[in-house]
Amino acid sequence: MTEDQSRKDSDTENQKSWLSKLANIFTDEPQNREDLLEILKEAHDNGLLDIDALNMMKGALKVSDLQVRQVMIPRAQMVVIPLTSNIEDVLPIIVESGHSRFPVVGEDKDELEGILLAKDVLKSFVKDEKDFNLKEILRPAVVIPESKQVNILLNEFRTTRNHMAIIIDEYGGVAGLVTIEDILEVIVGEIDDEYDDHEDPYIMKVDESIYRINALTTIVEFNEAFDLAFDDSEFDTIGGLVASEAGRLPETGEEILVGSLVFKIIKSDKRRIEFVEVDFS
Repeated sequence: MTEDQSRKDSDTENQKSWLSKLANIFTDEPQNREDLLEILKEAHDNGLLDIDALNMMKGALKVSDLQVRQVMIPRAQMVVIPLTSNIEDVLPIIVESGHSRFPVVGEDKDELEGILLAKDVLKSFVKDEKDFNLKEILRPAVVIPESKQVNILLNEFRTTRNHMAIIIDEYGGVAGLVTIEDILEVIVGEIDDEYDDHEDPYIMKVDESIYRINALTTIVEFNEAFDLAFDDSEFDTIGGLVASEAGRLPETGEEILVGSLVFKIIKSDKRRIEFVEVDFS
């Protein structure tokens, strides 16, 4: 038997082995999620799934375990528009943020008045900017608890055609917001991102005294990990704490002093801080 023939026979056996495991999905349910993931990984190893498809399947499975608090844009990072704004105030916010939907608030972010769509501003502006009335073009806000399951919310987004929901905490205050894009990023988000680990740890040691922190890490978890005592009465996450201290959404590369620690922004976009780095030396 030639070497090529031997290799072909080996590949055929591997494929048959994987296909028999795949058949078990339809006859005997996998005992747990790890079994299912193992089958999907083997499908990728055997060339039946590319890496993008594998990661999307893993993301789809992950969504069912998440609550909206874990994917939301924290209160401190929300771009909002005051109800008293005129057209000259609103247009720069729309242009600079690049967003299409904005919570409109009263004196503070807990006084939610509604949602403003950028396209509604454009329609009003085209008619007659002098007659611009922000309150008249607001749309009702979808308000949900932070404990809501992400997969349930995604289905509601699809059926109601809403793209944004405001998240409230147990006391009725605004905790943050979530968009359909935030949920889809869990499924089809960045593949093999340089800051992501296959197990997605929220606190990653990168050197003897340097740690990379997912900005969604809760302040409670951060305090426990490093024996610290940052106040979590106003903000839940490290990203919210850092953004609040900066007074704005800091850019990648910036360093923000919080207490005695310097948080370096490793990755952020127009909506949120994603990763920070802290040197404890």
